[in-house]
Amino acid sequence: MIKGKKLVVILPAYNAEKTLKKTYDEIPFDIVDEVVLVDDKSSDNTAGLAKEIGIQHVIIHEKNKGYGGNQKSCYNKALELNADIVVMLHPDYQYTPKLIESMAHLIANDVYPVVIGSRILGKGALKGGMPIYKYIANRILTLTQNILMNQKLSEYHTGYRMFSGEVLKSINYNINSDDFIFDNQMLAQIFYEGFEIAEITCPTKYFEEASSINIQRSSKYGLGVLWVSFIYFMNKVGLLKSKIFHKK
Repeated sequence: MIKGKKLVVILPAYNAEKTLKKTYDEIPFDIVDEVVLVDDKSSDNTAGLAKEIGIQHVIIHEKNKGYGGNQKSCYNKALELNADIVVMLHPDYQYTPKLIESMAHLIANDVYPVVIGSRILGKGALKGGMPIYKYIANRILTLTQNILMNQKLSEYHTGYRMFSGEVLKSINYNINSDDFIFDNQMLAQIFYEGFEIAEITCPTKYFEEASSINIQRSSKYGLGVLWVSFIYFMNKVGLLKSKIFHKK
């Protein structure tokens, strides 16, 4: 625990056998209470390895539910475990688990309810090998999102995120997409509910085993991101009432 609060790490996994143990071994278990891994119907031995190295909660999807669908199972299980703080850590070792403690202190001390690891603050993205076209797209999308959502994040597209249990209970993330756009829908819901988001500089690594999406799916994701931001704006000014922002 940290400051008397239960910290649960969630690992949304898909074909992560080659990098899982390296990721798991760097988790700071002096403050982390439990780990949840959801295997989204991998074709490798991700689930078997997870059990072998001692992960307490291993959930296996019989059907691939997608990146967003995987996260829903992760968060639902973390809340079932009565987590006060939940950190999503990709088991592909693209983000370092060594930042968990720094991120957790911000939430445990009630400074911020949400903390994300930004690849853009500093020079982490390009230094870590982010393709230049992804970097440029990231900057354009983030600028547009900040304008439409009246925010000042350095990026909306990182997969390194930590939430208080209160935040997860306050938003209807289960209604979101099962695809990659899920991440942006969550951030939009968090801002819509009036929560603040802190950012911490995060180095990242791009290598063969690290998960990534191709240009076609990246383009689809980009259009989806813009749509979410536009819908957010329309809801904020009272011209729409989207179900992802209104629970009833």
